[in-house]
Formats: sequence, structure tokens, C-alpha cells
Amino acid sequence: MKVILLQELKGRGGEGDVIDVARGFAVNYLMPRKVAIEATKGNLKQLEQRSKNIKVREEGRLSEAEALAAALTDKVVTVEAKVGDEGRLFGSVTSAMIEGAIVSQLGVELDKRKIETHGHIKTSGLHPITISIYRDVKAELSVNVVGEGGVEVAPVPETVVAEVEGIGVDGEPFVEVVEETAEQAETDVAVDEAVEAEDAE
Repeated sequence: MKVILLQELKGRGGEGDVIDVARGFAVNYLMPRKVAIEATKGNLKQLEQRSKNIKVREEGRLSEAEALAAALTDKVVTVEAKVGDEGRLFGSVTSAMIEGAIVSQLGVELDKRKIETHGHIKTSGLHPITISIYRDVKAELSVNVVGEGGVEVAPVPETVVAEVEGIGVDGEPFVEVVEETAEQAETDVAVDEAVEAEDAE
């Protein structure tokens, strides 16, 4: 079913766009909430007459969105949470908590539904987030999760699983699977490279 959007529909378009949607979605959601109207001949004719005004409004919205994205990009907001051992949280940081931090620390009002956390935030430390401001305009920033009272807590170290090949005491080759932190893995690689360099000499 073709509809004319009266406002932005995330991921689909903005005011004045004509899009195809499922009839049930249009009748039960978009139309009752005045997000869209059916693309009848009469409505399409009215759209054509209003196109200049819509274009001006759209340019204004995009300009405001780009200014907001510039103001938010690369910023860091701090969120306090109840933190347990090794930086693990009791629960997770919600979009509402991040929204509150952005409002209080950056003075920017926004809809929490526009915040993308890229998965649940369940550890302390820095986490990247994305804010979908309008259409394709997005801001990339970070949330710094600290313990209650503003206490910095070391995050849980990321672990990597690696296979180590070698020769056993019996002279037979073996493969051992080890789990270590990313930092340890980088150190092991550096040591291996140094040993190889010595052997080459």
C-alpha cells in the first residue's frame, strides 16, 4: 500500500515521501498516529501543491540535524551505575540513563529512541554510542560508565582465544587452545616476533 509520510519514519523517509508499506502497518499504526496518509490521487495532488513548502521545511530540519550532530560528535558523557567485581554492572546502562546524561551534561534534548548502544552496556569504561538524529544524519559519541559517586572502575579485560602450536616433550606436535586478555596476546606476539628476528640473525 502506498502512503505519503507526514513526518519522519525512521529508516524509511521524511515528510512528503511516498513509500510502500504493508496495509496493516498503515491502517493500524501510521494513519492513527498521523505519521502518514494514504497516497490517493487527491492526496498526491495536494502533495504536489505543497512540495515547495515541504522542501523548505526539510532543508531546515537537515540543517538543524547537521548542527546538532556536529555538537555531539566525539563528545563523552558520564553515567553512574552500580558496579560490582571487575567492572561488571548490576544490570545494564539504559537509553534513558544516557538520555539523562546528555541533557544534563551537554544541554541537548533528544528522544531516547534515537540512541543506539550497539548491544547491552554491562561493564564500566568507555562505550561507543550512535544517535540517529534525522534521516541519515548521525552523531558518534561515547558514554563513560563509572561507579556510583563517580568512582572509576577498571573494566573487565577483553579475552581472546588462540591456538598455540608446538612440539611436546615426546617430540610429537601439539595444538593447545589458550584464553588470555587482548593485552597479553599483544605481548606474546611481540615476544614471538623478537624471537623470530633473533633466529633469523
